[in-house]
Amino acid sequence: MTTRILKIEGMRCEGCAETIKALAEVVPGVSSILVSFAAGEARVVLDGRADAEDRLVRAIEKPGFRVVGRR
Repeated sequence: MTTRILKIEGMRCEGCAETIKALAEVVPGVSSILVSFAAGEARVVLDGRADAEDRLVRAIEKPGFRVVGRR
C-alpha cells in the first residue's frame, strides 16, 4: 500500500470534494481516499497497481478538476 497526496484545483465546494471521492472509489487500485475541499487536496491509499495513480488522475481530471501536484 502506498499513500499519496494529490493537490487538486477546481474544487469550489464540499460537493466537488464528494464528486472526486465518488470518482476515485471506482478506480481499480484505490483502497481509500479522503478529500479536503478546504486544503484543496486528496489523501489516497493505493494498493500498488502500477497504473492506479495515473487512472485516478485521469478520473479526477475528466470532469474538469486539475491535479497540479503529487507527493
